[in-house]
Amino acid sequence: MGKEESPQINRRTTRSSYSNTPNSKTTAEDSKATTNQAQSLSINDFVYGDESITLDELINSFPGRSTQILQLISLLGPLNSPMIPLFIYGGASTGKTSVILQMFKHLNRPFIYCSCVTCYSPRILFESILNQLLLHRKNVSNGYLSAKRCEKPSDFVNILREALSTFVGSLKGNLGKSSSKKLSSRVNGSMIYLIFDNFELVRDWEKSATILPFLFNLYDILKMPEVGLIFVSKTSPDTFQSDPGYAEPFPVYFPDYTEDDLRQIFMKNQANPKLYSSFLEAVLGHFCRTTRRIDELSTAFSPLFRKYCEPLGDLGPVPSGDMKRELFKHLQPFISPCMNETFNVTSQSFCKASAYKDRTKRNSIAKKLGIESSDEIDLHMSTSAKYLLISAFLASRNPATLDASLFDSTGGPDARKRKRKSTEKSKEKKETKEQELLLKGPGTFPLERLLAIFQCIADYSPDGEEMQDGGLLSEDCDTGLMSDILLQLSSLCNANFISKGASCPLEGSIRYRSTVSEDIALKVARSLKFPLSKYLYR
Repeated sequence: MGKEESPQINRRTTRSSYSNTPNSKTTAEDSKATTNQAQSLSINDFVYGDESITLDELINSFPGRSTQILQLISLLGPLNSPMIPLFIYGGASTGKTSVILQMFKHLNRPFIYCSCVTCYSPRILFESILNQLLLHRKNVSNGYLSAKRCEKPSDFVNILREALSTFVGSLKGNLGKSSSKKLSSRVNGSMIYLIFDNFELVRDWEKSATILPFLFNLYDILKMPEVGLIFVSKTSPDTFQSDPGYAEPFPVYFPDYTEDDLRQIFMKNQANPKLYSSFLEAVLGHFCRTTRRIDELSTAFSPLFRKYCEPLGDLGPVPSGDMKRELFKHLQPFISPCMNETFNVTSQSFCKASAYKDRTKRNSIAKKLGIESSDEIDLHMSTSAKYLLISAFLASRNPATLDASLFDSTGGPDARKRKRKSTEKSKEKKETKEQELLLKGPGTFPLERLLAIFQCIADYSPDGEEMQDGGLLSEDCDTGLMSDILLQLSSLCNANFISKGASCPLEGSIRYRSTVSEDIALKVARSLKFPLSKYLYR
């Protein structure tokens, strides 16, 4: 560095500015300032924070996490020692990311941090890593472009290996200069660590089946002992699709906080510790039965503590036994409503993870056997919309003259007991009609016919009985249902499942046509357990 050093840039500010977008109100002076800041990036920006902290300060900052902190430090090993990839997992708001960042602040080791919340695609993830590694920041001068455009994993590996070699070489050279010339460098060691936060979101990416094995196998692909990989996730390694082609990273589990840990966390930096301790005695036990997330508890405790202190004119005195009972009596009516308003406790993430794992297993097995999984539909619609879609498909496929025999009140096509002997001429006529229908394509139909078919099939029960009270077409809600049907019809037309044509000059009404294929109609019918094949004219 030169004699005149530019002002240092905070590490957090440097990272957040990588994803900055252009602002329409940016002036020329701001662009010059941004350019000067971009030129001031150095190796020191890879260290978290301005000043390091001791191990005791690190442990005291995170109550209940001393075991995980000591385990992570031992897994990282001494300075410049190779490490196996780590997989840190635990529930939300259990201190995973904060512990890792503060641990690197204690160790003063360089690292690259990428969150899969902001890096929501492989290209953005690859370019974010390369931008940090190449000391590149998006600004006006470079047109808010990345240092390298990278979309394919193979290109990312080649560029990353070259950039890592250059960076590791600069680290080793910086260590030699700092030892000889005593330059101010806060970087310890010649290793670089890649941290992937919110890693469970990668499963929802479009190419997750190839990206997940690639990232897990990145350490073996690079073959560079100076690189360490750390994956942070809210779900366990079991929720990821296993692949025997790579070695699984070493898991480190962050359990939920205990009630004592939560008490120590919330007691930190309180103006009146004894007053807040009496408040926690009143509310913490109730809330711990519902959730132990720090963010949710802090959101709920803030208004409750103000309610708790309302009878007190001064927050200075220490509450006695009688005062504690009076304060709790004043606060008790507000505890249950606050719990109902604040928390939405579900196991949605774990349900999604298990459903994703089951779906990937079924798809992989079906792909190996050459079978297409056709039981699942890739669209979401209400039950009435599904019946309306089936009604439109039947109206387009079947001749209008057969509606009375197919949808009569005596039980549909199965009630036709009289069967005529089919002759060769009748078979030929039937085949000819089928070919003509295929050549003509789906036919058009008026709104009245669509509603008539819908009314016949919407009350269908899989057991063969009509739904009386629980059916879609109960007499108590005909008016509301009709308006809902018309709205559903408009939505299906906007989604191009049903096409809306011009009005017929003879009838004077608008005609519609179904545009869905038979495969999609069968999928929708299977989801409703409706025997669509029985109502198709063959």
